[in-house]
Amino acid sequence: MPVDVTPFYDDATGTITYVVADPSTRHCAIIDPVLDYDASSGRTAARGADTVAQFVGKQDYTVDWILETHVHADHMTGACHLQAELGGQRGIGAEIVAVQRTFAEVFNLGPDFPTDGSQFDRLFEDGAKLPLGDLTVKVLHSPGHTPACVCYQIGDAVFTGDTVFMPDFGTARCDFPGGDARTLFHSIRRILALPPETRVFVGHDYGTKDRSPAWETTIAAERDSSVHMRDTVTEEDFVTMREARDAELDFPKLILPSIQVNLRGGKFPDPESNGVSYLKIPLNAL
Repeated sequence: MPVDVTPFYDDATGTITYVVADPSTRHCAIIDPVLDYDASSGRTAARGADTVAQFVGKQDYTVDWILETHVHADHMTGACHLQAELGGQRGIGAEIVAVQRTFAEVFNLGPDFPTDGSQFDRLFEDGAKLPLGDLTVKVLHSPGHTPACVCYQIGDAVFTGDTVFMPDFGTARCDFPGGDARTLFHSIRRILALPPETRVFVGHDYGTKDRSPAWETTIAAERDSSVHMRDTVTEEDFVTMREARDAELDFPKLILPSIQVNLRGGKFPDPESNGVSYLKIPLNAL
């Protein structure tokens, strides 16, 4: 069944937020919202999230879900801001608990930091089905980039987060804690087994020297021409390529602030005695 998909591109991070709506009931889900963050000043803003909220209001949509494909390392989530404005439940894959355990140690968050995913309203197991008006959101666990990555299949579309990118861009890195190139290969093969006409909406794109940023492709196009995962690429070819590429990559500029907020489902650390929230910058830890 066709779904209405409206993308919102964030220039600063190359992230695409999606509003996905059932056209018959006007119920919608918001996938991977962004909170603006200026690293030099430590200040946040909600320009992008407010644009999404204004669109939802103009369309008279009812927000059922605010969904994360994973704990992002390149932007803070705007999920809490949008939930306060629009309602809905915040959800993420159930393996978030593994990511929380890992980074609770990296950031020394202490015994009072919950690593059970309770910062989110819902944790989704592989194969979970969520109502969205007359539609169903199917959760597809897709680890490899991180242990908690999921894709969301809705009607004739699948939202891949960092699991699959545009065909000329390929796939995401696998060198974060808990990431694994071989695991990602099998996750992507599962996604590419969807019907060839399935619309694929990716989580990031940065454009190339030949084109502007883009975010929609198809399963058929990925299988035919993905530079990393077309049908002719073997598991060993992919693992060799991915591990070699990852060894040359710098860490994302916003990884340290983003993970600390996103582990908390978008909430900031509790304010200290002066009323200010603080993030930690671990030295030589990653």
